[in-house]
Amino acid sequence: MANDFRAVFWVAVIPAVLAVLLLVFGVREPDRDTASRPANPIRRENLRKLSRAYWWVVAIGAVFTLARFSEAFLVLRAAEGGLPLALVPLVLIAMSIVYAISAYPFGRLSDRASHRRLLALGLAVLIGADVVLAYSNQWTWVLFGASLWGLHMGITQGLLATMVAEAAPAELRGTAFGLFNLVSGVALLVASVLAGLLWDQFGAPQTFIAGAVFSALAMLAILARGASRERPPSQA
Repeated sequence: MANDFRAVFWVAVIPAVLAVLLLVFGVREPDRDTASRPANPIRRENLRKLSRAYWWVVAIGAVFTLARFSEAFLVLRAAEGGLPLALVPLVLIAMSIVYAISAYPFGRLSDRASHRRLLALGLAVLIGADVVLAYSNQWTWVLFGASLWGLHMGITQGLLATMVAEAAPAELRGTAFGLFNLVSGVALLVASVLAGLLWDQFGAPQTFIAGAVFSALAMLAILARGASRERPPSQA
């Protein structure tokens, strides 16, 4: 068994080495004017340059992360159903494959479709994933739920990155993405801790149902905000 685990980690080294080689030899950054670069990009005056639209995207990203706790719970759900330890990674493989396949077409769709509606669609798919995972821990159901989870990520993750880039000034996009990922990371930690507490106290089904409820509330908030922005002003 120990030899099997070592083999897995040695295989995992290959894509990591390829990624480093690609960065070293294949990526060339454009020349930048270092004189105009801020010494500390996280300064009050720079944060004031970030628009309300940007902070709304940050809030939406945090809400999405709170609704979608760590993927480790998918693995726990599969193990709980009796899936052999050697096959448990299939859950994350299924999720990643669906994520990779769906990211490109939904990325192209986001160039033409309403971002708000795509975000709502992503949350609807996440609700479906939570319901499926709450329904059963049998491995086929878990794989189906993990696939829906990956579809949700394919719909939303690239879209959120696009929204950050569009809402932030060009000279502060690095700072904007850093803050976005910081807030999302904290939200993921909070969501995972809460999910772990729910799992210990009430069990896996109730944990995923709670995720579905939170996702539904987030979806209603997004739709309601969009409706208020699109509503024409009342006539006197």
